[in-house]
Amino acid sequence: MNYQRFFEEAIDQLHAERRYRIFADLERIVGRFPQAIWRNNGDAKEITVWCSNDYLGMGQHTDVIAAHQNAAGKMGSGAGGTRNISGTNHPLVELEHELADLHGKEAALVFTSGFVSNEAAISTIARLLPNCLILSDELNHASMIEGVRRSGAEKKVFRHNDLAHLESLLQGAGRERAKLIVFESVYSMDGDIAPISAIADLAEKYNAMTYIDEVHAVGMYGPRGGGITEREGLADRIDIIEGTLAKAFGTLGGYITGRQSVVDAVRSYAPGFIFTTALPPSIAAAATASIRHLKASQAERDAQQRQAAQTKRILGNAGLPVMASETHIVPVLVGDPELCKMASDRLLGKHNIYIQPINYPTVARGTERLRITPTPFHNDDLISTLKDALVETWDALGIPYATSGRPAVEKSERIIPLIVPAAGG
Repeated sequence: MNYQRFFEEAIDQLHAERRYRIFADLERIVGRFPQAIWRNNGDAKEITVWCSNDYLGMGQHTDVIAAHQNAAGKMGSGAGGTRNISGTNHPLVELEHELADLHGKEAALVFTSGFVSNEAAISTIARLLPNCLILSDELNHASMIEGVRRSGAEKKVFRHNDLAHLESLLQGAGRERAKLIVFESVYSMDGDIAPISAIADLAEKYNAMTYIDEVHAVGMYGPRGGGITEREGLADRIDIIEGTLAKAFGTLGGYITGRQSVVDAVRSYAPGFIFTTALPPSIAAAATASIRHLKASQAERDAQQRQAAQTKRILGNAGLPVMASETHIVPVLVGDPELCKMASDRLLGKHNIYIQPINYPTVARGTERLRITPTPFHNDDLISTLKDALVETWDALGIPYATSGRPAVEKSERIIPLIVPAAGG
């Protein structure tokens, strides 16, 4: 048997569907975010990154870097193994206390990534509940879908943010059956927000547990960066709040927060936690420094929201098809996988602008897009340069502009004066 042929055919299939992914070789420049060095075929040139999930630039904040370096200098580069074998390094203990406090919960548990935290927590919680029915939003992240699958529990998928459909599924299950509703606060490809309060109402009415993924909201929303649940005063109504340290907090790792009994059960039963090496002390210390800073500072959030709104307005006024978004995500519709890749390549090669194309299966076919994520450091001049580059690219490739039926910008957006946080906070 020619084993190699099966792998080659699998890759050929991705090329045929225009879904093969190529990763840009980038080197970020400390103190000059969002600038980076792009290395390609032996050449190196400076480009502007417009699609980073380091939403607030905290990955290059001086306090975060100093905490990272200090912990590595004192405790070394690694964790030494799983927490069951090597114990828990003290910065990780401090980090979990900080996260529990951030969400007003009894306990927190840190994992090596947001994917692992969702997969491990959802699968473990559902397995421990007898005859559990999982109700999952149809646009949930792949990590949540994998957690649902690995649980072995029965699942029903409700239409995205459709409360009537969710209620009909809850009604059919009855009050006595164990039920777990899993959903996100901010859906990262469209930038819309779940009706969290109404979902919590349904959970109380039908006696269900709730699990929310806040990975694209923690650090970004709420007076202390606790996410949409904090902003709307709903954290106490959600059983498990999951988040990431790798986006707005600028480091690495995922976590869950909730009641001590639930968190302890996941800690004790989840293979994805038990058998995985812990975060190094330097990463944990850096994450704690970032969280503490954003609990006290609103400047980064205000500046980021201002620049996101400004980007939507400028691109929308140019006739570009900016998809309606309630959040900091700025999706620009292309609608064709090949054109989407060509647009990304042209922006990088001709305009020194990096925006990764978003194609199927991340988004539905026909909704391929460029996903733009402005940060506090994308100033108005950079936004203007981006607009000109996108217009040139749209014209050169013949990509359709916005139609009259597609809203380009949320009407409620208000542009506020830009105050960019200093590099050291």
